[in-house]
Amino acid sequence: MHLWATIAGLALIFIILLDAFETIVLPRRVQRSFRLTAWFYRNTWVPWARIAQHIHKPSRRESFLGYFGPLSLIFLLAFWALGLIFGFACVQFGLGEHLQLGSEQITFGKLIYHSGETFFTLGYGDIIPNNAAARALAVMEAGMGFAFLGVVIGYLPVVYSSFSNREIEISLLDARAGSPPSATEFLGRLGCCPDQSVLDGIFRDWERWSAELLASHISYPVLVFFRSQHSNQSWLGALTVMMDVTSLVITGVDGIHNEQAKLTFAMARHAAVDLSQVINAKYNPHVPGRLDSADLQQMRKELAQRGVTMNDAADAEAKLAQLRALYEPYVHSLSRRLFMTVPPWRRPEYRKDNWQGGPWDRAIQAQALERPGRAADDHF
Repeated sequence: MHLWATIAGLALIFIILLDAFETIVLPRRVQRSFRLTAWFYRNTWVPWARIAQHIHKPSRRESFLGYFGPLSLIFLLAFWALGLIFGFACVQFGLGEHLQLGSEQITFGKLIYHSGETFFTLGYGDIIPNNAAARALAVMEAGMGFAFLGVVIGYLPVVYSSFSNREIEISLLDARAGSPPSATEFLGRLGCCPDQSVLDGIFRDWERWSAELLASHISYPVLVFFRSQHSNQSWLGALTVMMDVTSLVITGVDGIHNEQAKLTFAMARHAAVDLSQVINAKYNPHVPGRLDSADLQQMRKELAQRGVTMNDAADAEAKLAQLRALYEPYVHSLSRRLFMTVPPWRRPEYRKDNWQGGPWDRAIQAQALERPGRAADDHF
Protein backbone atom coordinates (compact mmCIF):
# COMPACT_ATOMS: atom_id res chain seq x y z
CA MET A 1 0.00 0.00 0.00
CA HIS A 2 2.79 2.40 0.95
CA LEU A 3 4.70 1.47 -2.21
CA TRP A 4 1.78 2.44 -4.41
CA ALA A 5 1.45 5.73 -2.54
CA THR A 6 5.11 6.48 -3.31
CA ILE A 7 4.70 5.60 -6.99
CA ALA A 8 1.54 7.70 -7.28
CA GLY A 9 3.22 10.65 -5.54
CA LEU A 10 6.28 10.51 -7.81
CA ALA A 11 4.04 10.30 -10.89
CA LEU A 12 2.01 13.31 -9.77
CA ILE A 13 5.14 15.36 -9.09
CA PHE A 14 6.54 14.46 -12.51
CA ILE A 15 3.29 15.35 -14.32
CA ILE A 16 3.03 18.76 -12.61
CA LEU A 17 6.69 19.64 -13.18
CA LEU A 18 6.43 18.63 -16.85
CA ASP A 19 3.23 20.63 -17.25
CA ALA A 20 4.75 23.70 -15.59
CA PHE A 21 7.83 23.42 -17.80
CA GLU A 22 5.73 23.18 -20.97
CA THR A 23 3.51 26.09 -19.91
CA ILE A 24 6.13 28.52 -18.62
CA VAL A 25 9.49 27.59 -20.13
CA LEU A 26 8.88 25.73 -23.41
CA PRO A 27 8.31 28.35 -26.16
CA ARG A 28 6.19 26.22 -28.49
CA ARG A 29 2.80 24.54 -28.69
CA VAL A 30 2.60 21.05 -27.18
CA GLN A 31 0.54 18.65 -29.28
CA ARG A 32 0.15 15.88 -26.70
CA SER A 33 -3.46 14.73 -26.38
CA PHE A 34 -3.66 15.29 -22.61
CA ARG A 35 -2.13 18.20 -20.74
CA LEU A 36 -2.88 19.19 -17.18
CA THR A 37 -3.04 22.90 -18.01
CA ALA A 38 -5.37 22.29 -20.96
CA TRP A 39 -7.59 20.17 -18.71
CA PHE A 40 -7.57 22.93 -16.09
CA TYR A 41 -8.64 25.66 -18.54
CA ARG A 42 -11.21 23.46 -20.23
CA ASN A 43 -12.90 22.73 -16.89
CA THR A 44 -12.78 26.31 -15.63
CA TRP A 45 -13.45 28.40 -18.75
CA VAL A 46 -16.56 26.50 -19.87
CA PRO A 47 -18.56 27.02 -16.64
CA TRP A 48 -17.27 30.60 -16.38
CA ALA A 49 -18.48 31.36 -19.92
CA ARG A 50 -21.85 29.72 -19.23
CA ILE A 51 -22.36 31.97 -16.23
CA ALA A 52 -21.46 34.97 -18.41
CA GLN A 53 -24.21 34.03 -20.87
CA HIS A 54 -26.78 34.84 -18.20
CA ILE A 55 -25.48 38.41 -17.85
CA HIS A 56 -27.59 40.44 -20.28
CA LYS A 57 -25.79 43.78 -20.18
CA PRO A 58 -22.85 43.56 -22.64
CA SER A 59 -20.48 45.78 -20.64
CA ARG A 60 -21.03 43.78 -17.43
CA ARG A 61 -20.70 40.50 -19.29
CA GLU A 62 -17.41 41.64 -20.81
CA SER A 63 -16.15 42.78 -17.41
CA PHE A 64 -17.04 39.41 -15.90
CA LEU A 65 -15.23 37.55 -18.69
CA GLY A 66 -12.26 39.87 -18.21
CA TYR A 67 -11.71 38.55 -14.69
CA PHE A 68 -11.09 35.02 -15.93
CA GLY A 69 -7.62 35.52 -17.43
CA PRO A 70 -5.88 37.00 -14.36
CA LEU A 71 -7.79 34.79 -11.91
CA SER A 72 -7.09 31.62 -13.88
CA LEU A 73 -3.40 32.45 -13.86
CA ILE A 74 -3.41 32.72 -10.07
CA PHE A 75 -5.52 29.59 -9.64
CA LEU A 76 -3.29 27.62 -12.01
CA LEU A 77 -0.22 28.45 -9.92
CA ALA A 78 -2.14 27.46 -6.78
CA PHE A 79 -3.28 24.26 -8.51
CA TRP A 80 0.33 23.34 -9.28
CA ALA A 81 1.43 24.14 -5.71
CA LEU A 82 -1.33 22.03 -4.14
CA GLY A 83 -0.56 19.16 -6.51
CA LEU A 84 3.14 19.21 -5.57
CA ILE A 85 2.32 19.34 -1.85
CA PHE A 86 -0.03 16.38 -2.19
CA GLY A 87 2.49 14.46 -4.29
CA PHE A 88 5.30 14.95 -1.78
CA ALA A 89 2.94 13.94 1.02
CA CYS A 90 2.23 10.66 -0.80
CA VAL A 91 5.95 9.97 -1.19
CA GLN A 92 6.60 10.81 2.48
CA PHE A 93 3.76 8.46 3.43
CA GLY A 94 5.42 5.69 1.44
CA LEU A 95 8.82 6.30 2.99
CA GLY A 96 7.39 6.31 6.54
CA GLU A 97 9.35 6.98 9.74
CA HIS A 98 8.30 10.43 11.01
CA LEU A 99 8.34 11.79 14.54
CA GLN A 100 5.97 14.39 16.03
CA LEU A 101 6.37 16.40 19.18
CA GLY A 102 4.13 14.99 21.85
CA SER A 103 4.49 11.48 20.40
CA GLU A 104 1.16 11.72 18.58
CA GLN A 105 0.39 9.26 15.81
CA ILE A 106 1.39 10.36 12.30
CA THR A 107 -1.55 10.31 9.89
CA PHE A 108 -1.73 11.09 6.17
CA GLY A 109 -3.46 14.39 6.94
CA LYS A 110 -0.56 15.43 9.15
CA LEU A 111 1.88 14.46 6.40
CA ILE A 112 0.04 16.81 4.02
CA TYR A 113 0.46 19.55 6.64
CA HIS A 114 4.16 18.64 6.96
CA SER A 115 4.55 18.73 3.18
CA GLY A 116 2.90 22.15 3.01
CA GLU A 117 5.10 23.70 5.68
CA THR A 118 8.17 22.21 4.00
CA PHE A 119 7.15 23.44 0.54
CA PHE A 120 6.61 26.97 1.81
CA THR A 121 9.72 26.68 4.04
CA LEU A 122 7.90 27.48 7.28
CA GLY A 123 10.01 25.00 9.25
CA TYR A 124 8.00 24.75 12.49
CA GLY A 125 9.76 21.51 13.41
CA ASP A 126 6.70 19.90 14.98
CA ILE A 127 6.96 16.95 12.56
CA ILE A 128 10.44 15.59 11.85
CA PRO A 129 11.52 13.04 9.20
CA ASN A 130 13.28 10.15 10.89
CA ASN A 131 15.27 8.43 8.13
CA ALA A 132 17.73 9.47 5.44
CA ALA A 133 15.30 9.14 2.51
CA ALA A 134 12.60 11.23 4.20
CA ARG A 135 15.13 13.91 5.17
CA ALA A 136 16.48 14.08 1.61
CA LEU A 137 12.94 14.35 0.26
CA ALA A 138 12.18 17.22 2.67
CA VAL A 139 15.26 19.10 1.46
CA MET A 140 14.23 18.55 -2.17
CA GLU A 141 10.71 19.80 -1.49
CA ALA A 142 11.98 22.92 0.28
CA GLY A 143 14.27 23.66 -2.66
CA MET A 144 11.38 23.16 -5.06
CA GLY A 145 9.31 25.59 -3.00
CA PHE A 146 11.99 28.26 -3.46
CA ALA A 147 12.15 27.50 -7.18
CA PHE A 148 8.37 27.71 -7.46
CA LEU A 149 8.37 31.13 -5.80
CA GLY A 150 11.07 32.28 -8.23
CA VAL A 151 9.03 31.05 -11.19
CA VAL A 152 5.98 32.96 -9.97
CA ILE A 153 8.01 36.15 -9.50
CA GLY A 154 9.46 35.85 -13.00
CA TYR A 155 6.37 34.54 -14.79
CA LEU A 156 3.80 37.21 -13.90
CA PRO A 157 5.81 40.24 -15.15
CA VAL A 158 6.53 38.52 -18.47
CA VAL A 159 2.87 37.70 -19.02
CA TYR A 160 1.74 41.24 -18.23
CA SER A 161 4.52 42.73 -20.36
CA SER A 162 3.32 40.67 -23.33
CA PHE A 163 -0.25 41.77 -22.63
CA SER A 164 0.79 45.44 -22.51
CA ASN A 165 2.68 45.19 -25.80
CA ARG A 166 -0.34 43.58 -27.43
CA GLU A 167 -2.69 46.33 -26.32
CA ILE A 168 -0.61 49.22 -27.68
CA GLU A 169 -1.47 48.59 -31.34
CA ILE A 170 -5.08 47.80 -30.44
CA SER A 171 -5.37 51.22 -28.80
CA LEU A 172 -3.78 52.88 -31.84
CA LEU A 173 -6.39 51.22 -34.05
CA ASP A 174 -9.14 53.23 -32.32
CA ALA A 175 -8.46 56.47 -34.22
CA ARG A 176 -7.67 54.64 -37.46
CA ALA A 177 -10.58 52.20 -37.74
CA GLY A 178 -13.19 53.27 -35.19
CA SER A 179 -14.64 51.67 -32.08
CA PRO A 180 -15.37 48.88 -32.72
CA PRO A 181 -12.99 48.79 -35.70
CA SER A 182 -14.07 47.91 -39.22
CA ALA A 183 -12.33 47.48 -42.57
CA THR A 184 -14.54 50.09 -44.23
CA GLU A 185 -13.71 52.70 -41.63
CA PHE A 186 -9.99 51.93 -41.83
CA LEU A 187 -9.83 52.32 -45.60
CA GLY A 188 -12.12 55.34 -45.52
CA ARG A 189 -9.77 57.14 -43.13
CA LEU A 190 -6.41 55.99 -44.49
CA GLY A 191 -7.00 54.49 -47.94
CA CYS A 192 -7.18 57.86 -49.67
CA CYS A 193 -3.83 58.97 -48.23
CA PRO A 194 -1.68 60.23 -51.15
CA ASP A 195 1.52 58.73 -49.69
CA GLN A 196 1.66 54.96 -50.13
CA SER A 197 4.47 54.67 -47.58
CA VAL A 198 2.13 55.75 -44.76
CA LEU A 199 -0.25 52.85 -45.36
CA ASP A 200 2.64 50.42 -45.92
CA GLY A 201 4.19 51.52 -42.63
CA ILE A 202 0.94 50.76 -40.81
CA PHE A 203 0.72 47.37 -42.50
CA ARG A 204 4.31 46.60 -41.49
CA ASP A 205 3.52 47.49 -37.88
CA TRP A 206 0.56 45.11 -37.95
CA GLU A 207 2.62 42.39 -39.60
CA ARG A 208 5.05 42.60 -36.68
CA TRP A 209 2.17 42.81 -34.21
CA SER A 210 0.68 39.60 -35.64
CA ALA A 211 4.04 37.86 -35.35
CA GLU A 212 4.45 39.00 -31.74
CA LEU A 213 0.88 37.96 -30.99
CA LEU A 214 1.56 34.48 -32.33
CA ALA A 215 4.86 34.12 -30.45
CA SER A 216 3.61 35.42 -27.10
CA HIS A 217 0.27 33.58 -27.11
CA ILE A 218 1.85 30.26 -28.03
CA SER A 219 4.46 30.69 -25.29
CA TYR A 220 1.86 31.90 -22.76
CA PRO A 221 -1.56 30.53 -23.82
CA VAL A 222 -3.33 32.19 -20.88
CA LEU A 223 -3.03 35.50 -22.78
CA VAL A 224 -5.80 34.48 -25.17
CA PHE A 225 -8.23 34.87 -22.24
CA PHE A 226 -7.01 38.36 -21.32
CA ARG A 227 -9.55 40.92 -22.55
CA SER A 228 -8.71 44.41 -23.77
CA GLN A 229 -9.26 47.52 -21.65
CA HIS A 230 -12.37 48.58 -23.60
CA SER A 231 -15.43 46.39 -24.16
CA ASN A 232 -15.57 47.17 -27.89
CA GLN A 233 -11.94 46.15 -28.50
CA SER A 234 -10.17 42.80 -28.52
CA TRP A 235 -7.07 41.18 -29.97
CA LEU A 236 -9.31 38.95 -32.09
CA GLY A 237 -11.23 41.95 -33.43
CA ALA A 238 -8.02 43.78 -34.32
CA LEU A 239 -6.57 40.70 -36.02
CA THR A 240 -9.79 40.18 -38.00
CA VAL A 241 -9.97 43.80 -39.14
CA MET A 242 -6.41 43.72 -40.45
CA MET A 243 -7.14 40.56 -42.44
CA ASP A 244 -10.30 42.22 -43.78
CA VAL A 245 -8.40 45.36 -44.79
CA THR A 246 -5.50 43.55 -46.39
CA SER A 247 -7.80 41.19 -48.26
CA LEU A 248 -9.59 44.22 -49.76
CA VAL A 249 -6.27 45.77 -50.78
CA ILE A 250 -5.11 42.46 -52.28
CA THR A 251 -8.39 42.24 -54.22
CA GLY A 252 -7.72 45.70 -55.59
CA VAL A 253 -8.03 49.33 -54.50
CA ASP A 254 -7.17 52.11 -56.95
CA GLY A 255 -3.91 53.86 -56.13
CA ILE A 256 -2.77 51.35 -53.47
CA HIS A 257 -0.08 48.73 -54.11
CA ASN A 258 -0.71 45.39 -52.45
CA GLU A 259 2.81 43.99 -51.88
CA GLN A 260 2.99 44.84 -48.16
CA ALA A 261 -0.69 43.97 -47.70
CA LYS A 262 0.06 40.42 -48.89
CA LEU A 263 2.81 40.02 -46.27
CA THR A 264 0.60 41.36 -43.49
CA PHE A 265 -2.30 39.13 -44.52
CA ALA A 266 -0.07 36.05 -44.51
CA MET A 267 1.27 36.74 -41.02
CA ALA A 268 -2.15 37.59 -39.58
CA ARG A 269 -3.70 34.48 -41.10
CA HIS A 270 -0.87 32.36 -39.66
CA ALA A 271 -1.64 33.76 -36.19
CA ALA A 272 -5.39 33.08 -36.53
CA VAL A 273 -4.85 29.46 -37.62
CA ASP A 274 -2.29 28.58 -34.96
CA LEU A 275 -4.12 30.26 -32.09
CA SER A 276 -7.33 28.45 -32.94
CA GLN A 277 -5.37 25.22 -32.44
CA VAL A 278 -3.85 26.46 -29.17
CA ILE A 279 -7.29 26.77 -27.55
CA ASN A 280 -8.69 23.73 -29.38
CA ALA A 281 -11.40 25.75 -31.14
CA LYS A 282 -13.92 23.69 -33.10
CA TYR A 283 -14.74 24.27 -36.77
CA ASN A 284 -18.36 25.13 -37.49
CA PRO A 285 -19.34 24.80 -41.19
CA HIS A 286 -22.75 26.41 -40.63
CA VAL A 287 -21.56 29.88 -39.57
CA PRO A 288 -23.22 32.54 -41.78
CA GLY A 289 -21.01 34.75 -43.93
CA ARG A 290 -19.96 38.15 -42.67
CA LEU A 291 -20.22 39.90 -46.06
CA ASP A 292 -22.90 39.26 -48.67
CA SER A 293 -23.17 40.87 -52.12
CA ALA A 294 -25.49 43.64 -50.92
CA ASP A 295 -23.14 44.63 -48.10
CA LEU A 296 -20.19 44.56 -50.49
CA GLN A 297 -21.94 46.92 -52.89
CA GLN A 298 -22.87 49.25 -50.04
CA MET A 299 -19.28 49.18 -48.80
CA ARG A 300 -18.05 50.13 -52.30
CA LYS A 301 -20.44 53.11 -52.32
CA GLU A 302 -19.39 54.30 -48.87
CA LEU A 303 -15.71 54.07 -49.74
CA ALA A 304 -16.22 55.80 -53.09
CA GLN A 305 -17.83 58.73 -51.27
CA ARG A 306 -14.66 59.01 -49.17
CA GLY A 307 -12.29 58.88 -52.14
CA VAL A 308 -11.46 55.16 -52.14
CA THR A 309 -12.31 53.18 -55.28
CA MET A 310 -12.44 49.40 -54.96
CA ASN A 311 -11.94 46.96 -57.79
CA ASP A 312 -15.36 46.17 -59.28
CA ALA A 313 -14.24 43.72 -61.95
CA ALA A 314 -16.30 40.57 -62.56
CA ASP A 315 -13.88 38.32 -60.67
CA ALA A 316 -13.21 40.73 -57.78
CA GLU A 317 -15.98 39.38 -55.54
CA ALA A 318 -14.89 35.78 -56.15
CA LYS A 319 -11.27 36.65 -55.34
CA LEU A 320 -12.35 38.35 -52.13
CA ALA A 321 -14.45 35.30 -51.20
CA GLN A 322 -11.42 33.04 -51.68
CA LEU A 323 -9.33 35.22 -49.37
CA ARG A 324 -12.10 35.33 -46.76
CA ALA A 325 -12.39 31.53 -46.83
CA LEU A 326 -8.74 31.32 -45.74
CA TYR A 327 -9.34 32.96 -42.36
CA GLU A 328 -13.00 33.51 -41.51
CA PRO A 329 -13.68 29.91 -40.34
CA TYR A 330 -10.81 30.23 -37.86
CA VAL A 331 -11.95 33.68 -36.73
CA HIS A 332 -15.46 32.39 -36.11
CA SER A 333 -14.17 29.38 -34.16
CA LEU A 334 -12.04 31.66 -31.97
CA SER A 335 -15.01 33.97 -31.46
CA ARG A 336 -17.30 31.15 -30.32
CA ARG A 337 -14.65 29.66 -28.05
CA LEU A 338 -13.63 32.93 -26.37
CA PHE A 339 -16.96 34.79 -26.52
CA MET A 340 -15.34 37.65 -28.40
CA THR A 341 -17.39 39.55 -30.97
CA VAL A 342 -16.11 39.49 -34.56
CA PRO A 343 -16.25 43.05 -35.94
CA PRO A 344 -18.41 43.74 -39.03
CA TRP A 345 -17.00 44.73 -42.39
CA ARG A 346 -18.86 48.03 -42.18
CA ARG A 347 -20.54 49.86 -39.33
CA PRO A 348 -24.31 50.08 -39.83
CA GLU A 349 -24.50 53.30 -37.82
CA TYR A 350 -22.20 56.07 -36.66
CA ARG A 351 -20.53 55.59 -33.30
CA LYS A 352 -18.04 57.75 -31.46
CA ASP A 353 -14.49 56.49 -31.21
CA ASN A 354 -13.30 55.69 -27.72
CA TRP A 355 -11.06 58.76 -27.69
CA GLN A 356 -14.05 61.01 -28.47
CA GLY A 357 -16.05 60.00 -25.40
CA GLY A 358 -15.69 60.92 -21.75
CA PRO A 359 -17.75 61.03 -18.53
CA TRP A 360 -17.66 64.86 -18.31
CA ASP A 361 -18.48 65.68 -21.94
CA ARG A 362 -22.07 66.74 -21.37
CA ALA A 363 -21.16 68.97 -18.44
CA ILE A 364 -18.35 70.62 -20.43
CA GLN A 365 -20.62 71.22 -23.42
CA ALA A 366 -23.31 72.68 -21.16
CA GLN A 367 -20.80 75.07 -19.58
CA ALA A 368 -19.52 76.09 -23.01
CA LEU A 369 -23.07 76.98 -24.11
CA GLU A 370 -23.69 78.97 -20.94
CA ARG A 371 -20.37 80.86 -21.10
CA PRO A 372 -19.31 81.01 -24.75
CA GLY A 373 -17.01 83.97 -24.17
CA ARG A 374 -14.97 82.20 -21.49
CA ALA A 375 -14.94 78.69 -22.98
CA ALA A 376 -11.44 79.07 -24.43
CA ASP A 377 -10.03 80.47 -21.19
CA ASP A 378 -11.29 77.48 -19.19
CA HIS A 379 -8.84 75.17 -21.01
CA PHE A 380 -5.80 76.95 -19.58
